[in-house]
Amino acid sequence: MKERMDRTVVFFGTAEEHDKREKEYLRKAGYEEKLKTITYLRECFYGTKATTGRLQRVYRFSNPAKPEIKV
Repeated sequence: MKERMDRTVVFFGTAEEHDKREKEYLRKAGYEEKLKTITYLRECFYGTKATTGRLQRVYRFSNPAKPEIKV
């Protein structure tokens, strides 16, 4: 059986109130829950291949503290 949305819990408010509640929720959430949320959003936007496929690029930084050279 598919999971269904709980229609007994409803929040009416402005976008600012929603953003505030969402930020507070994510602040309290653990790392695993945050990672699950990011994975879910990536799958929604880019498809399941984005989370199960190979990486396109890997960046390596040899010395990130090196000062920039100004021309």
